[in-house]
Amino acid sequence: MSDTHNQMTDQTVLDTLRNGILELEGLIPWSSNYTFLGTVRDAEHEMLVVYKPTRGERPLWDFPTGTLSKREVAAYVLSEALGWGLVPPTVYREGPHGPGMVQVFIEHDPNEHYFTFREEANRVVPYIVAFDVLANNADRKAGHILRDGHGRFWCIDHGICFHVEPKLRTVLWDLAGQPVPSHILHAVEHLLPRITPEGDVARELRAYLSEEEIAALVKRAHTFLAQKHYPLPGPGRHIPWPMV
Repeated sequence: MSDTHNQMTDQTVLDTLRNGILELEGLIPWSSNYTFLGTVRDAEHEMLVVYKPTRGERPLWDFPTGTLSKREVAAYVLSEALGWGLVPPTVYREGPHGPGMVQVFIEHDPNEHYFTFREEANRVVPYIVAFDVLANNADRKAGHILRDGHGRFWCIDHGICFHVEPKLRTVLWDLAGQPVPSHILHAVEHLLPRITPEGDVARELRAYLSEEEIAALVKRAHTFLAQKHYPLPGPGRHIPWPMV
């Protein structure tokens, strides 16, 4: 995010995303679904955003139709609940092409991705891998990790997460089989009661995920804590294509 956004509180950013005037600049051409670059502004703030309308989603055989943009918001909710700040602020709201996901645009070098800044990203990769395991991310490409102008790393494109069946596909297998750092396990332990049926995070996630999907998230968290090691690649397809 820009300096202006960094000076805004998280709540101010979310309020502006939800309630500001959304105007579109144009399509982002390399996206698989209809994705627009736009601006959101209110009386005091203005920011670049990405807008993905639900009706512009390409149907997938294994994910319920019309749910991808809501899964993007669920990913933001999970990231914030863990306290890791991996996903840019994201909301679900009405837009020029109907309801959809609106997310703060991360200004970055489009020629960069995980494979070009791999060593610099090492410090954040343990968090991203744990997040992807919990979210059951089926599409962690190298280009879905961005570095902003301040050197902070962000994760984007979470439309095919939170399936009830194992779907983990990622380019981040360097930690496979290694012990999970204790502070990451503690964060997941703290998350667990919040995603059980009466937890505050579960209540928030119900706007974006089904009860079965939230229950599967709880099960993945329990498994992650019991194993205490990052998972190994499973049989079949476990790397997304293309990888970037």
